[in-house]
Amino acid sequence: MKKFCLSISFLTLVITGFGQVKIASPKTTDQLLNEKYCGPLFSTADATYFDMLDTRNISAQGYTNILDWLQGRVAGLRIFNTSPYTRVAYIRNQKAAVYIDEMPVTDDFVNNIPVADIAMIKIIKDPFISGWRGPGGVIAIYTIRGDEDTSEE
Repeated sequence: MKKFCLSISFLTLVITGFGQVKIASPKTTDQLLNEKYCGPLFSTADATYFDMLDTRNISAQGYTNILDWLQGRVAGLRIFNTSPYTRVAYIRNQKAAVYIDEMPVTDDFVNNIPVADIAMIKIIKDPFISGWRGPGGVIAIYTIRGDEDTSEE
């Protein structure tokens, strides 16, 4: 009798388990940005995102260098000047690799990117897969694509 009761209760659990419907929760802004811009190598969810097309980040337009704008907005990120026009990013006292549209660039190149051309910035604080290049993490900068309308209507 015990085996019969146990089998009936298990069968009831199995049947009720199939009847459950999962409702998908709406995606966050970070998830949408991750899907829109990031490729498979850069699509980690554990990162800090800045949507530069959002009006809350309009203050970045007043800066000539995006690294200057990022300083103080990301915990653990420090920017050092190696020459009057070259900035180097460090995350948690380790040199960070900088990528623009998922292509590695030098520190000099980052200084020449117009802030108005940037669509999103993603900062990955963990050591990146190409750890030899950025043991401190990655600053991934994504530029505005041709199909994006940045004009205000």
